[in-house]
Amino acid sequence: MSRPESTSRRRVLATLGTGIAAAAAGCLGSNSLGGQPIYEEGTVSGINASNVSNRSAAQMSAAAALAQQQPSDSVTPLDPLSLRSHEFVVESGYLGSTIQGTVENTGSNRIQAVEVRTRVYDDDGTMLGRYFASTGDLNAGSTWEFQVIVLESPSVVASYDIAVLGTPS
Repeated sequence: MSRPESTSRRRVLATLGTGIAAAAAGCLGSNSLGGQPIYEEGTVSGINASNVSNRSAAQMSAAAALAQQQPSDSVTPLDPLSLRSHEFVVESGYLGSTIQGTVENTGSNRIQAVEVRTRVYDDDGTMLGRYFASTGDLNAGSTWEFQVIVLESPSVVASYDIAVLGTPS
């Protein structure tokens, strides 16, 4: 008699799990929320590697302390977030390799959290690392100028790709 009870309990749990998954999928059904990030390609050009010095140990320590290397689990692609510009820039001092640009909230509501995700590659197309920048409370119609600190030497970075994600209010 315990076997049928166990089987029906499993069916209820399976049905409940399927229902919750379907409900969540229905909530994410519009093109404004959810899904995988869409990455844009970026090029690294105009960098004269002979004129670029590597970070010292102290500068690398400072850069590593400030570089974001873990993505947020609470962000998703959002239609109102637009990546307006981006470029690979070598800064002096501890910053070194960076990816800088502008994100705009083109929507009519505040975005609670915004994250820029980048992946950098060498000449062979091997991914060297993933780096991030984030901010909170991007109001409707506002822009955010971001700076992603990349811990790779400018001489080994050949290309990158970039995406923007957010958490709606």
